[in-house]
Amino acid sequence: MNMKTEKQKTVLIALDYDQTAQKVLETGYSMATAMGAKTVLLHVILDPIYYSTTEYSPIMGFTGYMDTVPLQLENPGALKKASQFFLENAIRHLGIGDIETIVKEGDLVDGILKTAKKIDADIIVMGSHSRKWLEDIVLGSSTNDVLQKTTIPLFIVPTKKRK
Repeated sequence: MNMKTEKQKTVLIALDYDQTAQKVLETGYSMATAMGAKTVLLHVILDPIYYSTTEYSPIMGFTGYMDTVPLQLENPGALKKASQFFLENAIRHLGIGDIETIVKEGDLVDGILKTAKKIDADIIVMGSHSRKWLEDIVLGSSTNDVLQKTTIPLFIVPTKKRK
């Protein structure tokens, strides 16, 4: 008798520091729970300058971290520690403990695609918030790039950028 063992499914949720991350997290986690899948949270650290601009909007307790520990933008270790703290706060927000977190540095799209392949993700969950006009009305450019380059199903959570 040939018994085939089915591996547990894995859902990769890519979060950025945008205020819409909470919606992406909650939607992705609900889907993973419904599938009985393992959840992995990913944050890709972009250029440190991004974190000092007005585009950057702290959410889910990240500001609390900023208040207690001054973030040294030239120190990648500090950014990595802050990003890990951000993901841990996201998990606390959900009120559960069994979620793996990954922090990568570099190109967002490349970081998502390589992580998805490494963990053998069945689904990638991302938000879409438009920063440019025509080509990004439906998808943010990073989401669109991931969609063009992956063979893994992509679950897109529609989000609207708050002004």
